[in-house]
Amino acid sequence: MSRKNRGAFTLVELLVVIAIIGVLVGLLLPAVQAAREAARRMSCSNNFKQMGLAIHNYHSAFNALPQQMTGANYTNTADSAKTQRLYLSGLVGLPPFMEQQSIWELVTNPYQLPGGGTLINPGPWRTDFPPWMTNIPTLRCPSDPGVGLPALGRSNFAFCLGDAIELVHSGGRNERGFYEDGGINTGQAGIKGRATSDNSNWAALARSRNRGMFWSRHQLKFRDCMDGLSNTVAMGEVATTVGARELIAEFQLNAGTAAITDPTHCDGGVDPARPQFWLPDSALPGNLGGGNQIRGGRWADGRIQYTSFQTIKPPNSLNCFSADDASQGISSCSSRHQGGAHVLMGDGAVKFITDSIDAGNQQSAPMVQGAKSVYGIWGALGTRGAKEVIDTGDIF
Repeated sequence: MSRKNRGAFTLVELLVVIAIIGVLVGLLLPAVQAAREAARRMSCSNNFKQMGLAIHNYHSAFNALPQQMTGANYTNTADSAKTQRLYLSGLVGLPPFMEQQSIWELVTNPYQLPGGGTLINPGPWRTDFPPWMTNIPTLRCPSDPGVGLPALGRSNFAFCLGDAIELVHSGGRNERGFYEDGGINTGQAGIKGRATSDNSNWAALARSRNRGMFWSRHQLKFRDCMDGLSNTVAMGEVATTVGARELIAEFQLNAGTAAITDPTHCDGGVDPARPQFWLPDSALPGNLGGGNQIRGGRWADGRIQYTSFQTIKPPNSLNCFSADDASQGISSCSSRHQGGAHVLMGDGAVKFITDSIDAGNQQSAPMVQGAKSVYGIWGALGTRGAKEVIDTGDIF
């Protein structure tokens, strides 16, 4: 009987096959990652569209836009330090229009603490109030990896306050809802004030500087958007921190009052070797926010550091403030998407704005009154009534 030898791979042949598979995986992996990011970006855009529908449904129900910096005003009660004092974000009014009725029920009713006691109108910084600690899926962009503590409930979507710095953090009103002269070039500029009557001069200053579709501690309507809803940015993305000192996801505090009038004041804090990151703290005019005072780290807090931005610096730029997290400064739109960020227009359309959009003269202090924005097309998109003609077909 003859015996046949059974064929087999040689070691060289096996190594060649493994090498070919490795090369193919190396070629395909970037394509797979790009496909995944494209899917995440589409999901992010869909979430933003849901936000647009929620805002329009809110306006249909109440004939007004949700108010940024709202809630119960200051009272003289012993618990006033724990109450809202007009710091709630406009996002708090939207859960019923985002299929989050359960959260809305908790927000609008007294909450019984597990250890005893009742929370009524809790401030948006309260970590013992479950709604403020909840991550609402509609408010998140799947491309953003930031999760968990020390943040409260995170949000990747923020309201547009226009193209000015002075008084947009408070809208010019104090914790009681009155226009209070807090010194226009001071860090907090009256945001924590408690005067019981209006200052007419301060009201005029606030009106001239708050040019966006949203005006903190004021309620606007679609009719106030005289530039047209399709030409005005309502909301934009903000990236949340992962603790890596990223320019797009961290903000500086205590940078000094120069941050109120000079948009370039904090530019020197950017690492020239890695321009997407901040330098060490010792080289900054101020210090980076910490604890739960982080970018996008409080969805229920209406202060500019958490849920607002301006159309001054182009997307994916720095965030810098003169004093604490109730102070004036620059808040920028940002995202984890390559090359730009999504914005929600007033008519509900979601657009992608690139980092290279015309942002005008970055050396210039913001204009006021009815003047055209000095920050180019980007600044013009952020104003609601400066009568700026924009051909959006050339932008998007």
